[in-house]
Amino acid sequence: MTRHTTVLVVGAGPCGLAMAAQLRRLGVDVTVVDAAEQAHTGSRAILLWPPVLEVLGELGLADEAARDGVRPAALHYHLGSGGSVRVPLGDDNAPLVLPQERTGRLLAQSLADRGVHVEWGTRVTKVAPGEHTVSVTTARADGTTTDIEADWVIGADGLRSQVRAQLGIDFSGARFPATFLLAEGTIEGRISTDDIHYFLADTGVALVAPMPGGAFRVSGAVPEGTEATAEQAQALLDERGPGGLRLTDVRHVTLFSSDERVAGALRSGRCFLVGDAAHVHSPIGGQGLNLGIPDTRNLAWKLAGVVHGRLHESVLDSYDPERRAVIGQTLKATGRMARQAVAGPVARHLRDLTWRLLSSTGVLARGYAPMLAGWRSRYPDVLFGAPAGGTRRSRPQPGTRHPGWRPNPSDELAGRFQLLTYGGQETQLGTAAAELAGRLPELVTHFPLDGRTQRFVLLRPDGYVAASGGADRFAEAAAKLAALAPTPSSPAPTAG
Repeated sequence: MTRHTTVLVVGAGPCGLAMAAQLRRLGVDVTVVDAAEQAHTGSRAILLWPPVLEVLGELGLADEAARDGVRPAALHYHLGSGGSVRVPLGDDNAPLVLPQERTGRLLAQSLADRGVHVEWGTRVTKVAPGEHTVSVTTARADGTTTDIEADWVIGADGLRSQVRAQLGIDFSGARFPATFLLAEGTIEGRISTDDIHYFLADTGVALVAPMPGGAFRVSGAVPEGTEATAEQAQALLDERGPGGLRLTDVRHVTLFSSDERVAGALRSGRCFLVGDAAHVHSPIGGQGLNLGIPDTRNLAWKLAGVVHGRLHESVLDSYDPERRAVIGQTLKATGRMARQAVAGPVARHLRDLTWRLLSSTGVLARGYAPMLAGWRSRYPDVLFGAPAGGTRRSRPQPGTRHPGWRPNPSDELAGRFQLLTYGGQETQLGTAAAELAGRLPELVTHFPLDGRTQRFVLLRPDGYVAASGGADRFAEAAAKLAALAPTPSSPAPTAG
């Protein structure tokens, strides 16, 4: 017998679980399978930056995650040439330090609360895309097989993605030329538990990060042939740290390397790739989940809109170019940080001078922390296109995110554009915006706000700016929004 599901998510790591939970929140039928017999354990990715925290908040998990995690106040760079640079994070930029297994459990519980349980021990052996559905064959360890007919398939099955392989999608790139040692345990000695520390020693970089329960993570690039032992972790801390620190009660120590790879296509017909199935990169900077889970946030509202008939299927064409742009931005940043971590003597000297200069001029506080926090990621304006006459007058810019512009996270508004107008409800702009929201209630919600000038900001469901500007630009933006619906409505109301 062939089972049917609207969306089949392959892979139950944090990205697959986040994808499925968001789709369920948006009322989409979902099935989740994973080849492993049970959920992965271990801390693995520990930094949850704002884009991930926003998703957790929308799923109702923010408070529980905050209770379980640690919120660092700053990134503290201890320079090998002496002195240090401390980059305060603030509420808008601070990540949450939470072990990946705990993040996964929270997401799995959110999904279970919405009626979906992961089918563990279920390996995908065949993916055959069709015009209207995708035929998938799965197998279990006991030899039983099941055929699943899915309207859509999401490959969230990691670096060695079977979905990607079945679709014949290239995964080009290379291995990053360094091996890293990672250990977790308790640290005895004087070190701030409020900051994430980077010790930029002449012999290399060491990360020392506080974790929940009073533990610390210690990590750094090490020579080939280094053994994964507590003694080697202590040696790394002695060699590159401030001195006087002792790593005790070591509960985990391992060696790892990383690739820098991007899939040749993030979409193939009715199949999509997210997370490590779509891209992998250096773990330096903690951008793994910060890149993977926003993949799911970008795709979930679009796919749900198509499934429910609110959006034209062509909206899905924007997934690849939008996420590919941010992947490129992230790979460039993490690659630069990773190469600094294994820099030679001359490069290390220039690095320290650069850090001091950037700190003294305020660039680190204004630009570096928001970049790590995901606020500097930018989409090409695929959905709306640049308005006639350019976008220079628009604030904020289309395709950007900013902590001052976040969509209301309520379940009632999930999946809808949110239109903010300024200048009062009774203005020409306010009236035109109300007409648009009344005509497309399943697509957009209007929030009239006070202000001295008439202007608008149209936020996408994932928090990116779709359009903005004065009243004279509203008609064009309204027409482009209406065109996203399966059957464009009557001409958009004017406001200027």
